[in-house]
Amino acid sequence: MNRPETIEDTAELVTKAGGEGIAVPVDHLEQDQVRGLVERIDTDHGRLDVLVNDIWGGDVYLEFGKPLWQQSLDGGLRMLRLGIDTHVITSHYALPVLMRNRGGLVVEMTDGTAEYNARYREEAGLFYDFVKAGVIRLALAQSVELEPYGCTALAVTPGWLRSEAMLDHYGVTEQNWRDATKVVPHFAISESPTMTGRAVAALATDPDVARWSGQALSSGYLAREYGFTDADGSRPDAWRYIVEVEHAGKPADTTGYR
Repeated sequence: MNRPETIEDTAELVTKAGGEGIAVPVDHLEQDQVRGLVERIDTDHGRLDVLVNDIWGGDVYLEFGKPLWQQSLDGGLRMLRLGIDTHVITSHYALPVLMRNRGGLVVEMTDGTAEYNARYREEAGLFYDFVKAGVIRLALAQSVELEPYGCTALAVTPGWLRSEAMLDHYGVTEQNWRDATKVVPHFAISESPTMTGRAVAALATDPDVARWSGQALSSGYLAREYGFTDADGSRPDAWRYIVEVEHAGKPADTTGYR
């Protein structure tokens, strides 16, 4: 991705937040490396309670607005490998450890709700559409296979995410991100990564999380259900806004959506 952020940075953030962040470099397309990671988790901890499959890295291959025959085939196939194969490989090795204990949770990260992804996302193209809809299907398949072991699998989508890359794209920071709305007014509905993190934390600590098994849920929907907010205290519901306001051609107005 050619980004300056590192997994060591992330581990440091986890530790500062009160946990114990451990950075382990792994190429999730390399089966031996993934097997080694899971074996280390098993050796060091003896259990795995939550698996979040959030591996991606395909943004560099996106070719917006182009039909299949005009897109790079090598880039598109690479996107499928990064967005789907990595998740399958990781779950293949991790699930036998996770399912030893009832209550285990698998969260498949995607982009877009099941309802939104039911239509073809022409602007993003076939490969991106295939990956994000496919990840939702992965969550459903794992939910069925894990149910006899008392474990749950589901999919979660952030809203319009203010990732480091997105902030850089608009030339803003997390502190002054609203300046970007002068150019892209609908960016007003965006959310920080904290929102998705709190969504996963709420799911992981819910003793009745199995009620969501196999579903695809948005961070905005889960915020309403569990009562958490984004870092700034707001509760953006991006996917409802995108459909009801942005795609409806209405002027940007987040009233009632955050």
